[in-house]
Amino acid sequence: MKIEAKRALLPDGWAENICVTVADGVIADVGPGSGTGVDALLPGGQNLHSHAFQRGFAGMTETRGPGQDSFWTWREMMYRFALGLDPEGMMAIAEMAYIEMLEAGYTRVGEFHYLHHGPDGRPYADPAEMSARIFAAASETGIRLTHLPVFYAHGGFGRAQAGGGQKRFLHGLEAFAALVARCDGLARPGDVVGYAPHSLRAADADDLAALAEALPGRPVHIHVAEQMREVEDCLAIFNRRPVELLYEIADVGPRWCLIHATHLAAEEIALIARSGAVAGLCPVTEANLGDGIFPAQAFLGQGGRFGIGTDSNIRIRLDEELRLLEYGQRLTHRARNLLTDGGGVGTRLYARALSGGTQALGAPAAQIAPGAPADLVALSDPLGLGEGLIERWMFGNDGAVSDVWVAGRQVVTEGRHIARERVAEAFARTVRRVVAEA
Repeated sequence: MKIEAKRALLPDGWAENICVTVADGVIADVGPGSGTGVDALLPGGQNLHSHAFQRGFAGMTETRGPGQDSFWTWREMMYRFALGLDPEGMMAIAEMAYIEMLEAGYTRVGEFHYLHHGPDGRPYADPAEMSARIFAAASETGIRLTHLPVFYAHGGFGRAQAGGGQKRFLHGLEAFAALVARCDGLARPGDVVGYAPHSLRAADADDLAALAEALPGRPVHIHVAEQMREVEDCLAIFNRRPVELLYEIADVGPRWCLIHATHLAAEEIALIARSGAVAGLCPVTEANLGDGIFPAQAFLGQGGRFGIGTDSNIRIRLDEELRLLEYGQRLTHRARNLLTDGGGVGTRLYARALSGGTQALGAPAAQIAPGAPADLVALSDPLGLGEGLIERWMFGNDGAVSDVWVAGRQVVTEGRHIARERVAEAFARTVRRVVAEA
């Protein structure tokens, strides 16, 4: 199979008139092309943080309540929605989210999955019943998957008791290890299974040590320092900020991804950058929830690594995540084109997000080169200018994802996923039912 492109983003930069030869899902050759085909070809995007089921209530929490709305009031709606999902509904929503990710240019997703048990909190007969639906949704839609089963044991710092809204999430250490082993058996070729202590609220020092011993060598993702209340609560109990505490109690290194890490002291920025861990940034969700703005300029200036995720899936737009990341810095520092060390800011952001994303997801490097997975994204260039296309896609109106291939199989054509209509119908039925019952 051959994919012709007028321009392609190769490891050493843009090249004209390229032909990519694919065999057995892998790029076999990159050579001269005919000057026809797609306008521009990129390595596939990496979505390092998703809660797929939250796609089901996107846009439904935008009415102000009687008090001040925040992450914590939003979380109550999330719990209500989660309690109404059965395995079939989980799969229908995940399929819709994954189709939208592929249409947005993502070819791999890190699914931070904590909806494990039945609505009453009792495990299913198959403890991986809900995880199996995530694998099935990935298989049906064609997206690559790094599955991150979530370990959740406590309701807050200091081993606070979990609340009723969290009963579907909870595990003991032995049962959780069995869940991960079952997920290993569900994985397709190319899938990765890591694990995710939910947060320092839900997993303490002893939990992190036990997980590291039982599950070595895997990607590890954790929410940390997303909200100022989390920082304040951690200081009150441990006299440590969350990232500071995490580095004291765990051996954090390049296999780790710190999700959000929004509220950092200067020494915490340096800690993350030195350790080689990836900051998992989700600017659209962080803006929607009022989390705050990650100190990206300072972090990247110290050699920090980052990737992007869609988190709550309220809007699934790869270009929008990166645009908002840059715009947050512009608003903070009152300057432009900050997150590049030269050249187009969009192109540099995309390359950095690919590098950090593949590291965090335990995936092969995302690149157009022999031996790399044939996970590719085409952008249309309606103006035919060639130069600056990623910038025009990310910051303007001229450019869009037109085609997507995963393992050499085309799953998006002319901007639409091949299974969109079927999946959209099942998704709509599921959401109507769950909202009616919530």
